[in-house]
Amino acid sequence: MDKSILKSIADTFNDSVYVYNGDQIQSQFSRLKNAFSGIDRLQINYACKALSNISILGLMNSMGTGLDTVSVQEVQLGIKAGFDPKKIIFTPNGVSMEEIEEVASLGVQINIDNLSVLEQFGSKHPKIPVCIRINPHVMAGGNSNISVGHIDSKFGISIHQIPHIIRIVENTKMRINGVHMHTGSDILDIEVFLHAAEILFDTALKFKNLDFIDFGSGFKVPYTDNDIETNIEELGEKLTKRFNEFCDNYGKKLNLAFEPGKFLVSQAGYFLTRVNSIKQTTSTVFAQVNSGFNHLIRPMFYGSHHDIINISNPKGKERFYTVVGYICETDTFGSNRKIAEINEGDILMFKNAGAYCFTMSSNYNSRFRPAEVLWHNNRAHTIRKQETLDDLISNQILIDFSEKVEIN
Repeated sequence: MDKSILKSIADTFNDSVYVYNGDQIQSQFSRLKNAFSGIDRLQINYACKALSNISILGLMNSMGTGLDTVSVQEVQLGIKAGFDPKKIIFTPNGVSMEEIEEVASLGVQINIDNLSVLEQFGSKHPKIPVCIRINPHVMAGGNSNISVGHIDSKFGISIHQIPHIIRIVENTKMRINGVHMHTGSDILDIEVFLHAAEILFDTALKFKNLDFIDFGSGFKVPYTDNDIETNIEELGEKLTKRFNEFCDNYGKKLNLAFEPGKFLVSQAGYFLTRVNSIKQTTSTVFAQVNSGFNHLIRPMFYGSHHDIINISNPKGKERFYTVVGYICETDTFGSNRKIAEINEGDILMFKNAGAYCFTMSSNYNSRFRPAEVLWHNNRAHTIRKQETLDDLISNQILIDFSEKVEIN
């Protein structure tokens, strides 16, 4: 995305702001569809926990995606954005039975990853088709927090518990219409996907009347110019061949589903913030920005890397800076980064800010969360206004302390 456009947007808001490039989101969607063009019935469900702004959901709906959700609130946002409930899948973890039943009443596909919950739901609602989430016991992912398919994960029903699932299905007479897995995020080796796929295929054969097989996602995206990423095209070629063979063996054409989040929106997002001050210590030059982990927590929480570019002085001489925020705790965005010379008032751009960035923001230190902008059809659309003090206190209640109380 053109840096002059981004700088203009930053100047307009005169504060920190997230910007998303709609063209790049559409390009990533097309890339994934093309990689699996040999699949007759492909369903791409956008994992909206990555970026859940209602205008982003509307864009996804206009492109023809389904929606992967993890909370009743995400389901409600999806419906409000125009999604047909039948194109929404609900994959919660550890939620109440009441929440699952509320989502099911909306006509959404339910995905269950707990034997106890499966039995309870099947006993009460045997006519509602259910997908089961399998834990394939495959350790994968770029970080321990996002590796969710290993043996000690809280996610999914163990492949060793398949007999228990079958017993529950037989006892409740419920119908299983899909099998699902998600091994983790930032997976580079496509052999991990293919290995886990074989486990999922073996599981699917145990259920006679499936409609779909859901492979989750976890595709790695590049975080720097020379970074490596999941080879989607090679995965598409190999998995398409194997999936079509499986359908022939199964005796029925099934839907192949994916749930990309980061893959669709990460590279399309930019976080822009202004430099408040430059601070020189005995060994470090700090660029102190008008932001903190209340806006972008991934570097502190995951140790994730976001390229940082000075778009106010893109051709300036590079120097080493440690970029830090204004939160009253350590909130380092990047240490000893080579960045074009920074002056107070410059705008810094953080790349790969589309996924798990705004959605993980907070009002810590009573700071406002930033605005969001979607660049679509060559125009900047504000899709979330800047917060104000009224927003911060809208749900707070100040009680009356005028009556004096004696304290002994």
